[in-house]
Amino acid sequence: MELETFLYHLHFDTEKVSPPDWQVDWEDAPLPYKLYRGLPEVPLTADVPLTLERRGEHLKPGLEELGHFLWYVYGLTQYSQSAFYEGKAQSIRRFVPSGGALYPNELYVYIKLEEAPEGIYHYDVAHHRLILVREGNYDFYLSRSLENGHHIPNCFCTVFVSTVFWKNFYKYNNFSYRLQGLDAGVLIGQSLEVANRMGFSSWVCYQFLDRAINHLLGLTDQDESVYAVIPLSMNQLNNYVDNNHHREKDASASELCREVPLLKHVTYNRSKRIIDYPMLRKINKASMIETTKSFVKSRKNNSREHSLGTEMILLPFNESFSYDLASICRKRHSPEIDFMIGKVSQTQLSTLLKEALSFSYQNDLDETNGNIETRVSLYGSFYNVEGVPDGAYSYDNSAHTLRKINPGDHREFLQNGLTIPNVNLYQVPLCLHVVGERGHFREEWGYRGYRIQQMEAGILVQRLLLMSNALGMGGHPLLGFDANHCDELYRIDSKGKTCLIQIPVGPYRPRAWLKGSLHS
Repeated sequence: MELETFLYHLHFDTEKVSPPDWQVDWEDAPLPYKLYRGLPEVPLTADVPLTLERRGEHLKPGLEELGHFLWYVYGLTQYSQSAFYEGKAQSIRRFVPSGGALYPNELYVYIKLEEAPEGIYHYDVAHHRLILVREGNYDFYLSRSLENGHHIPNCFCTVFVSTVFWKNFYKYNNFSYRLQGLDAGVLIGQSLEVANRMGFSSWVCYQFLDRAINHLLGLTDQDESVYAVIPLSMNQLNNYVDNNHHREKDASASELCREVPLLKHVTYNRSKRIIDYPMLRKINKASMIETTKSFVKSRKNNSREHSLGTEMILLPFNESFSYDLASICRKRHSPEIDFMIGKVSQTQLSTLLKEALSFSYQNDLDETNGNIETRVSLYGSFYNVEGVPDGAYSYDNSAHTLRKINPGDHREFLQNGLTIPNVNLYQVPLCLHVVGERGHFREEWGYRGYRIQQMEAGILVQRLLLMSNALGMGGHPLLGFDANHCDELYRIDSKGKTCLIQIPVGPYRPRAWLKGSLHS
């Protein structure tokens, strides 16, 4: 299958992505976390605070703060057991959502702290500790591997978000590629939220020399690959710097890989029969950047088109919304059959939309000071919202207005568009859609553009989930929906746009489950 056809099927014709006779071997499922064997360990304190406080500007972060950061971003936080018609479902959860609770991502950190040797570590989620995979200072190596690598010497920690392909391929087959980008995105979104609360300045790098970074971490491209790099600093990182003025000369992945020795560590994932995934390997290879000459900035502004719909509703401007991130993380879960219809106030809707999009994060994609709305935007179908007639709308963040596109109650239309009807949308007042380019930024970043788009959608999804919970509601990300169906509802197909992910949001009843916190 050609890659363009694969991406089209992945989004618009999902039943063609995986074999029709695909069966999941549940008995041979991999662990939801990666384990290393025989490497030095650095324990992290299990005494994690119940609230996150901003660190003093002139105080250097230590290993304790890094442990708190990692636990709130991706640590094991809850064991739960839910009752279903066919029996019981047990799972170990984290604060971020994941398709099927499989958590295909792993976290690595390059740290320069006094309490531990400088080097590259894997975050061992199962034991809340760091595993040293490569010791040494790699500022110069990383500075040449990243699009904005000049930040690295000033950072106390650099976070690497990788994807282990088999961890959710075993269940979802080729459809796992779409999930992997979104899962990485919500993890990035959570990292940005926690870093901000702790007073760390962050920068997200989507453009880097893949083979060089994977080689440094000791990863085999066939099995696992880094999707994003996030430097953390106590000092403000510059909004934008032309890297051509800081890079002495262009670098290539091949040159850098020769500078450090190959690592051959032993890992364990439990599966005894790993099936090949040639399409994932093929598209991962096609998405790689081999030389710094290929780093590009997008200068297009694609998502601020609001020509559809002439009737506008000006939403109320509320005071800045504040909430306890740690408390909301502990409360958050994704309702499925638990949604119940209820009245949503215009203030709730206004706050949800404004707070979800009114943020910026520094990245290496463009020169817009981190405005995510240049690439993804929010649309929604609303029912039973105070002061907002039922209908499908686009949200204009700059004017804080809703533009009506299609009036009426669309719950039946949306329910019929579910390919996996695990949510009763008749019980959901807000059905939100993250919208982006149909071309997945192929013009700017080639096949890498697809996963960049999915990651940015995931960042926005995590913002929506946190805000909805802070407002007393719940949200459930869905990919089991007909994208063409929803594009028709919003009349965006002719505009070169498409719905990337669907998030029902609304009140919900408590679930019948047993759950226990893994917080000490």
